[in-house]
Amino acid sequence: MRALFLFFILLLSGLFQSQSKQFLYEYRFIPDSTEKKQSITEIMVLDIDKKRSLFFGQERYRSDSTLVSNAQKGIISMPTEGGSMIEDKVIKYPNSSQIEYVKVISYGKYIISQEVKLPWKLSSEFKTILNHKVQKATVSYGGRQWTAWFAKDIPFQDGPYKFYGLPGLILELEDHGKNHQYMLKGIKDTKEEFIYPTVNNYKISKISYPQFIKLYKNYRTNPVADLIGKIPDYQDTEGNTVSGQQKVREIEKDRLDEIKKDNNIIEIDLLKK
Repeated sequence: MRALFLFFILLLSGLFQSQSKQFLYEYRFIPDSTEKKQSITEIMVLDIDKKRSLFFGQERYRSDSTLVSNAQKGIISMPTEGGSMIEDKVIKYPNSSQIEYVKVISYGKYIISQEVKLPWKLSSEFKTILNHKVQKATVSYGGRQWTAWFAKDIPFQDGPYKFYGLPGLILELEDHGKNHQYMLKGIKDTKEEFIYPTVNNYKISKISYPQFIKLYKNYRTNPVADLIGKIPDYQDTEGNTVSGQQKVREIEKDRLDEIKKDNNIIEIDLLKK
């Protein structure tokens, strides 16, 4: 019993010696509910320090870091576009149900203030993940039923995305339809304070969650509303004149096609009318 107690103290000491702790999750999701066999996988990072936790996509972080590094060297480079790169971020604070959800919509970046309360139900079911004994818990959130497996021996009441509040770190999380799954793959110490690189390539606005819902739904209905009248006529590489209206229509078609395929989002209740 004494040996077990000493082991737990050493574990806690190791967890808090570093400036921050990074937990790497494999995130697998199905973006289009009509193509269940087509899934996308990306590594997500949960960085936890004493003041806050930050959840973000590893590929977007690498892209943003390259942009900032190049800018410091006087090199002008363009941000990576397209693909499955996840731009969303989630910031949580200790002992608070208030989070900040950072999302890019069209040509704007929005910091959304939101209160998230999760009425977890603990189960008496246990298993082992990465040599950690984990306990099962369930919750309803965002229009989906979720199952989480958390480890009490990793003393952070946190987890992927907006999920938190269990007496230990969430190591695995998935909805009942297996459309969205998070699985812990590694843990990394950061001895220096982790600061996400600031890329000033979007206009940033702070909004409430109700404002975000309205903005998000309007965008999915009319994704080029902010472009109308803003693209002038121009000549393409072959010298042909292209009207601004024609270009807007092309962009609208592309965006509506993307939106149509993006019908299985993690908070599916946002798609309800």
